Amino acid sequence: MKQWRRETNCIQGGYVPGNGEPRMIPIIQSTTFKYDTGEQMGALFDLEAEGYFYTRLQNPTNDMVAAKICELEGGSAAMLTASGMSAVFFSVFNICSAGDHVISSAAIYGGSFNLFSVTMKKMGIEFTFLDPDCTDEELEAAFRPNTKAVYGETIANPALKVLDIERWANAAHAHGVPLIIDNTFATPINCRPFEWGADIVVHSTTKYMDGHDATVGGCIVDSGNFDWMAHADKFPGLTTPDDSYHGITYAERFGKGGAYITKATAQMMRDLGATPSPMNSYILNIGLESLHVRMERHCANAQKVAEYLQAHDKIAWVKFAGLPGDQYYERAQKYMPNGTCGVISFGVKGGRAAAEKFMAGLKVAMIATHVADAHTCVLHPASTTHRQMNDEDLIAAGVGPDMVRMSVGIEHIDDILADIASALEAV
Repeated sequence: MKQWRRETNCIQGGYVPGNGEPRMIPIIQSTTFKYDTGEQMGALFDLEAEGYFYTRLQNPTNDMVAAKICELEGGSAAMLTASGMSAVFFSVFNICSAGDHVISSAAIYGGSFNLFSVTMKKMGIEFTFLDPDCTDEELEAAFRPNTKAVYGETIANPALKVLDIERWANAAHAHGVPLIIDNTFATPINCRPFEWGADIVVHSTTKYMDGHDATVGGCIVDSGNFDWMAHADKFPGLTTPDDSYHGITYAERFGKGGAYITKATAQMMRDLGATPSPMNSYILNIGLESLHVRMERHCANAQKVAEYLQAHDKIAWVKFAGLPGDQYYERAQKYMPNGTCGVISFGVKGGRAAAEKFMAGLKVAMIATHVADAHTCVLHPASTTHRQMNDEDLIAAGVGPDMVRMSVGIEHIDDILADIASALEAV
């Protein structure tokens, strides 16, 4: 891995053109790849050689962009997926099967909660959801003999709770299981979870990494630090022979740095096919080139918006870890001293009706399901992204009926503030 700073890796990482080769990552828009002999292709099918034979499994454009994100996170291997949700699913299902158990923070994205509590429950995988600020005793008590992973978000969407990554990592490792972290909101520009003990990182690249509301995608990055063979009984999929690949044992053949992603590619992507389009990966790469610049502007704008809202008499409360006095301010200073993200959660006095009237009065900010891109946008989570949750689940996720989630974009801050002021006058 090149020892460049993250800002340089945003632009230069993942691909080094040779003499006379294209400066930009090329788009290899081909489903298949030609070989001179069947033996050469057979070696690829047996994972005995490196190369490409079918884009559903691997594609050069996708792999170059994945390599850039891997460098940004400081990992050992990475893969792109067709969406953030498929990245979340693959990250857990790659090491879990029916009868297994996972511990998860309760303060996570509503789609991830639904995936875990409904869809994967039907597959026989049970999840225990804990308040991210639970006591050490509560966290310890949640582990079972069949626990295979611990899951959380750097910054919870939309509750904006900051996870104590180091504490959760220590608890996971004490029980011989990896910590999986969704680092979508912070991005590797503001936080690198591997430096605090996390083992696997996932991203919805649809958000800040793309940054322009242009492409859906996901990414999984392995730190290369978790010793699968040291806990072989817990992870037979990685530590025992895979009959579908002539008895390969991933942890032995590919080591700590390659086993997890190789299995996710060879099995998960082969069988479930959540493959990103090479064109989408190309567009994602264009977004990555400005990620470091945009994150600085997102954080600066969000800081000013949060301060404005905090001082406004029509706002009941504001959650933003960049505000001194916020419950997570000190923790954010530890894990993200240069800024958290551009997302703010707040309540409008008057409850749901007042929140909806405020949102209807906005002109610069748009009501949209999306979050974390160049445009300022707002959403009412309780009636949209988290509407599948009951009241108890909503409370656990930190989502109240009056909550407005605002993703502050990179427009001029004066226009954003004026838009908010005008909308609040009508409430």
